[in-house]
Amino acid sequence: MKFGKEFASQMVPEWQAAYMDYTSLKILLKQIQHGKQKTRQPDTPARLRRASTLYRAFSGLLQRQNQRVSSFKNEDTENEAILVNFCEGSGSGKYETIFLMTAEEGGECEQQFFRRLDNELNKVDKFYRSKVKEAMEEAQTLSKQMDAFIAFRVKVDKVPAKYDHIHTSPGMIAMNVFEGESQSYDSTGDNEKHISHISLEIKEENSKTMMSNDFASVNILNNVKLNEAIQTHFPPTKQTGLNFSKENLKKIEKQLKKVFLEFYNKLRLLKNYSFMNILAFSKIMKKYDKISSRRASKNYMRTVDNSYFGSSDEVTKLMERVEATFIKHFSNSNHSKGMNKLRPKTKKERHRISFCTGLFVGSASALILSLILIIHARDILDKPGKAQYMENMFPLYSLFAFIVLHMLIYAANIFFWRRYRINYSFIFGFKQGTELGYREVLLLTFGLAALALASVISNLDMEMDPKTGDYKALTELLPLIVVTLVIIVLIFPFNILCRSSRFFFLTTVFHCICAPLYKVKFQDFFLADQLTSQVQALRSLQFYICYYGWGDYKQRQNTCKMSDAFNTFYFVVAVIPYWSRLLQCLRRLHEEKDPMQAYNGLKYLLTIVAVCTRTAYGLDAGSGWRIVAWICSAMAAIYGTYWDLVVDWGLLQRRSRNRWLRDKLLIPYKGVYFGAMILNILLRFAWMQTVLNFKVSLHRETLTAIVASLEIIRRGIWNFFRLENEHLNNVGKFRAFKSVPLPFNYDEDQDD
Repeated sequence: MKFGKEFASQMVPEWQAAYMDYTSLKILLKQIQHGKQKTRQPDTPARLRRASTLYRAFSGLLQRQNQRVSSFKNEDTENEAILVNFCEGSGSGKYETIFLMTAEEGGECEQQFFRRLDNELNKVDKFYRSKVKEAMEEAQTLSKQMDAFIAFRVKVDKVPAKYDHIHTSPGMIAMNVFEGESQSYDSTGDNEKHISHISLEIKEENSKTMMSNDFASVNILNNVKLNEAIQTHFPPTKQTGLNFSKENLKKIEKQLKKVFLEFYNKLRLLKNYSFMNILAFSKIMKKYDKISSRRASKNYMRTVDNSYFGSSDEVTKLMERVEATFIKHFSNSNHSKGMNKLRPKTKKERHRISFCTGLFVGSASALILSLILIIHARDILDKPGKAQYMENMFPLYSLFAFIVLHMLIYAANIFFWRRYRINYSFIFGFKQGTELGYREVLLLTFGLAALALASVISNLDMEMDPKTGDYKALTELLPLIVVTLVIIVLIFPFNILCRSSRFFFLTTVFHCICAPLYKVKFQDFFLADQLTSQVQALRSLQFYICYYGWGDYKQRQNTCKMSDAFNTFYFVVAVIPYWSRLLQCLRRLHEEKDPMQAYNGLKYLLTIVAVCTRTAYGLDAGSGWRIVAWICSAMAAIYGTYWDLVVDWGLLQRRSRNRWLRDKLLIPYKGVYFGAMILNILLRFAWMQTVLNFKVSLHRETLTAIVASLEIIRRGIWNFFRLENEHLNNVGKFRAFKSVPLPFNYDEDQDD
């Protein structure tokens, strides 16, 4: 792999603009090379060069070696092409390179190259300084958190006063945490040496120091309160604001562990940022030396190595201190266990996933072909039971079609997110190494598709048994069996079949249902938006309950729509996703005080009205309801289209560098964005067919399924550009890490 591709693959996506622009510098080098090829003079014939040396004075045999050394030194000095200066100024200073060969042919291009190179060096150095400064401030905050945590542990464990000084000596806690104690970490847990070491320290300390140290730990806890983000987990006491119990200690320890893991990941990426940029400067200077036939890389790389990001070791030392702290306090001094948690887990691509995916794809394709052949061979489309089948069985099986289609589009989204380096795992908040790739999603998709198609083929009976007057109970129960199996797999508690992803999905669904009781995160409102495109699937679930709960499956009859309760819930089920999304907007409006959330909530309120009027028209079919449904649906569609294109996608900006798009685009082809906008508008108005009632030679259930599928496709397109816009917002703010709430609040922090 060429270094340019490796360099791009190693970048933190949100920091991409802060890395050295290796590509543009390579373009400048190509221009220099092209100019030198044009102006290069033909070589002097070898015979003339050899003849000219015959007229030089003889330097002697013994002095030849010394003269060669001195001549090399003079040649190095004379051929010096650049002079790098460091200008002290406001902030961190500035590097400026003076190119000494400007008078030569093509010297202006080389001077432009070094000017651009200096800009990149100053940019990288400035960014690294700012991030190291943030890391050091965060380390100071974590030191104070560890002070409170250790004091809290002393209180909970009821450590005697004579032991207390070991953990909570004034001014020593932060030093023990972040100054790196020289100790060995034994995974076998040999405690005898540790106990003898403690006893020896206790004998050496006097009682006066013990009493003062005990008093210091109490003072720390008196100035500490629990953070509001986790205060709901355990009620504080009236006296100290803290509830000293082992359960609370475990929760605080778990929260601090998350903070340290995130902080260590930040330090690791920051160290990699420094290393990759140094390597990029080295590579580009070697290319320059090769093209220009100069020896400037050694001089310039000396400047790079002496720069802040090239010579600073604060991040390395801080990583060592974090490792020591995490191993000691959160891994029970087990070095291997602690480092396994700190180091990122790379996800391995398994061949069995590809094999099983191919197997299910082949099975689903064979079942689709078999289904077509069976329908044609039995002439099922002309059977009298066709209408009854479409009214009762088709809504049951269309549920699987909606889910499979949505999962298939989600797999395509993951593929293109990875291709264009959109950090979807960070945006969604997936735990590192547990996010599903498109191969895993395709495996689940085609597995469910094969199972549903096998059930459809087994349930193609169009005529009932003339003796009993009923259909076969086993085949009629097949859709319910498949749905039950999917639900069981989804809530299966054991660590198989992507347990972390299933738990993440169920947790997010629970947050959507319980809105606005939980703080709204990106994954919460993103999933709620997905559910708004699955209204027909939710209505199919409602039909399952009615069809099998009331026993209609035996005669394949549909008496649900004759019930007022069913018709009422037909409204409620369609409104639930939009209502949940509206409540999320109100929660964010209350917390963030952002008026855009109010406008977003108005969009969902209009959609709720449109869905209700459209459903009422479908049940009543009156001309009055048709006009109301048409007006409300048109208003909701126009509002939603504008919000999709302008707010969610960030497009249609007149003064942007890319006309009518946005300044930054990840897809190099602008036509893709214009095509997506046109397609979004068309698909937004596709479900207007349910109001306008165009004459189409399709069964009503088939037409409903097609319109619902078009809405799922529109949502899939929306997903990609919505995450692209969110990713670019993170890039603009260099936001590459999620903020984990700290368990403790000091009094001065609350005042701030």
